[in-house]
Amino acid sequence: MTTATMNPPTPAQASTPARVYKDYGQPLWRRVLLTREMAIIGLLVVVTVVSFFTVKGFSQPVTLGYLLLDVMPILLIALPMTLVIITGEIDLSVASVVGLSSVTLGILNQAGVDVGIGIVVCILVGAVAGAINGFLITVVGLPSLAVTIGTLALYRGLAVGLLGTTAVTDWPKFWTDLAKAKIGGTTIPVVVILFVVLAIVFAVLLHFTPFGRGIYSIGLSAEAASFSGVHVNRTKFILFMLTGTVSAIAGIYYTLRFGSARGDNATGLELQVIAAVLLGGVSIFGGRGALHGVIAGVLLIGVLSSALRLVNVTSDVINIITGVLLVLSVVAASFLAWLRSKRVGPGGRKHGGSSAAKA
Repeated sequence: MTTATMNPPTPAQASTPARVYKDYGQPLWRRVLLTREMAIIGLLVVVTVVSFFTVKGFSQPVTLGYLLLDVMPILLIALPMTLVIITGEIDLSVASVVGLSSVTLGILNQAGVDVGIGIVVCILVGAVAGAINGFLITVVGLPSLAVTIGTLALYRGLAVGLLGTTAVTDWPKFWTDLAKAKIGGTTIPVVVILFVVLAIVFAVLLHFTPFGRGIYSIGLSAEAASFSGVHVNRTKFILFMLTGTVSAIAGIYYTLRFGSARGDNATGLELQVIAAVLLGGVSIFGGRGALHGVIAGVLLIGVLSSALRLVNVTSDVINIITGVLLVLSVVAASFLAWLRSKRVGPGGRKHGGSSAAKA
């Protein structure tokens, strides 16, 4: 009969606390409920309920329909933008891609090309625009902020240059009606179905696939992710292509909903998208965020804007309130991180000493 022996731990090993994943050191309900994403969802519920009972006209079903129509471009673009920002990058060219796809659709419509074919062409244009951003960032090695500021001006300039100051307003009624159509006898727009499908695709991609885990790894440390086998540049390239593609889809919707193709469509939309993504709990430094928080952030901004417009608040004041919310969300995240760093000492111990030390 043999006996197994174990080497006793060295003094250094005995004094070193066991390392565990911090997120799993708490009960499941705390990990689910005590998060920034759930805080934004809770705030969305509170603001919606208060507006429902205090703002005249907000409780009307038609208000929900117009609210969803208004925020739909932001909701669509926020999906890929979330993934891009989690990697620690940013894309400021999305609104100009919306304008470029709008102009492309308008020119093709003027030339007598079927709108269905024009939509396919516009999606390809958006993918190419995103691929240009991805190439300059991942192959040439330029910073995403500088690249997308440059392509913002480039794509917007192309859009305005191709169509000038005119607008294409003659569209087949079928397509303009489809962009504003409702589901059954409800006030919910049909385009919500497209958003739900895309949201499921992006949620599965980010939260339930190795590709999504690689996105978080890149945001935490691109170098470490590369050593772990993540194809950092390829991942970023794909994400910028997705951002361009979805921005083109948003541009198509924007054009058909308003029945107007213009080079200056959606000017400034990129700031609303980024504000919603950061408000939804995504870290501007990368490595953290979830899609359900981002969707709640977009809807929160939409509900606030809708309620404030109903009480005759000007768009300038609404922009100020949105900006204040964004600053508070970023400051709150930094403040909470500072508090945690104060509570936790070296080696992951809370101040006050470990139980072993007290014994």
